[in-house]
Amino acid sequence: MPEPTDWVTRAADDAVRHWERVGAKDRPVTVASGASPSGPIHLGNLREFLTPHFVAEELRRRGVAVRHLHSWDDYDRYRKVPAGAPPEWKEHIGRPLTAVPDPWECHPSWSDHFKAPLRAALQEMGVVMEEISQTEHYRSGVYRDQILHAVRNRARIEEVLARYRTKVIEPESEQEAEALADSVTADEDTSRFPFKPYCRECGRDTTTITSYDDETTDLAYTCDSDGFSGVTNLATQSEGKLVWKVDWPMRWAYEGVNFEPGGLDHSTPGSSYTVGKELVAEIFGGTAPSYVAYAFVGFAGMQKMSSSTGGVPIPADALKILEAPMVRWLYVRRQPKQAFNIDFGPEVVRLYDEWDSLTRKAADPAKRDAQVLAFERASATTAAGTLPTPRVRVPFRLLSSVADVTAGSTELISRVVAESGYPHDSIEDLEPRLHRATNWMADYVPAEDRTTVRAEPSPRLADLSEQERGWLAQLLDRLPEALELEPVTSLIYGAPKLGRGLDLDDAPTDEVKADQKAFFKLLYNLLVDADRGPRLPTLFLALGPVTIRRLLTPR
Repeated sequence: MPEPTDWVTRAADDAVRHWERVGAKDRPVTVASGASPSGPIHLGNLREFLTPHFVAEELRRRGVAVRHLHSWDDYDRYRKVPAGAPPEWKEHIGRPLTAVPDPWECHPSWSDHFKAPLRAALQEMGVVMEEISQTEHYRSGVYRDQILHAVRNRARIEEVLARYRTKVIEPESEQEAEALADSVTADEDTSRFPFKPYCRECGRDTTTITSYDDETTDLAYTCDSDGFSGVTNLATQSEGKLVWKVDWPMRWAYEGVNFEPGGLDHSTPGSSYTVGKELVAEIFGGTAPSYVAYAFVGFAGMQKMSSSTGGVPIPADALKILEAPMVRWLYVRRQPKQAFNIDFGPEVVRLYDEWDSLTRKAADPAKRDAQVLAFERASATTAAGTLPTPRVRVPFRLLSSVADVTAGSTELISRVVAESGYPHDSIEDLEPRLHRATNWMADYVPAEDRTTVRAEPSPRLADLSEQERGWLAQLLDRLPEALELEPVTSLIYGAPKLGRGLDLDDAPTDEVKADQKAFFKLLYNLLVDADRGPRLPTLFLALGPVTIRRLLTPR
């Protein structure tokens, strides 16, 4: 059979072609990503990390030397106070993200606070990157020669930027917002300078350049926040950074980037990638990397969110309810330009069913196609190997129902799952799925949809019809002391048959089908004070014969 291909295959081909074209065979293929830790790194941002990760994994599979280089844009300015942060943090607006303290006091800085949960989630998903802090690079002078080169060529840079300045751009990312702000200034010679200094006194970038001396490389500025006037020397001091639209192509050339994705906002006419393609060639002597634009990832079904995440779901939230390979699968199975939602509500059950069906398909070599290829990419990495899945794969709908009606008791869950046809040696055989099913029931299923078993028999037992009493009598007379799934299922469906003079194994008539519907509703009313709930056989196994008899015996 021919080897299946997908968007990852094609992106990897493009990365290799770029690597060969620029004559970089003495170093590994470089796939890159970048993100500003200005706030919660949400599920939409995750595409920035996973897209190059999958390309790097494909190249490793081919035996090609590759590195996934990730730049933390933590030297970006703190732009605004997001939801969930203290209002007084507006004091820090304009400072580098690494210079803003963590208001929750659990990390050294604002940027570290938002990097940490993302790093943990990536580790759980088997993603390994070579990380760069732009604060460290800029402050240590790594880019000093590149800064001086850009400043010497500022007139040529301005010619390129001016060609796009009349285009209307709606910023969707931190970098695009910064780039737009940089382009809307006055018309003095220094107003469009490619370098932005941070004030030596207050640390903010609320600075206005007043002069620059090409011979001495002294840059003079005033600060609008505190009135400070200062001079920084670009050849010897590191007190600022290149503006975004110059910074990005500079890094492409400096790092030798062969592939990098970007949000659709980076890809429109006049945005960072289109401008960067010209600047990297004209100014920095490089070639723009092969590029994939990715679309929006939304979410639905969220009941509650931590204030520190700004009210948006982050990868850690998805990993609380979805196995790590499943989260990876959601991103690799679709073209990057295809927008999609991650639903934390009832759709989770269907998603697990689809994943389990694909798992069974992948076990048959004769069925290997693009869908199975996506499964393979999601299930294992070169660094982590095969990612954790349950040794005993129990349907998520069963696990979540059992976790609900047993109030999370692992002993009861283990017993009910075993009696439902999924034998296992220990509760650990059901992990990591069981823990996620419990989380989902607790955090994402509304209280009105949860199952609450009656503590006392229902008053309804005193007002049963003769037919209802007959159904319950047929059920209780035959209810065994030890419950097993198949006999209990047969009995629950069979009580109305017996009421019509049929045997348990007889096919139901239309009358019996109507009786079964009414009987099931009665059982839910008497057991959980609702008209519906988890599958009745599962509920019976969870409650046990003693509780069943106590709640169903007429007065």
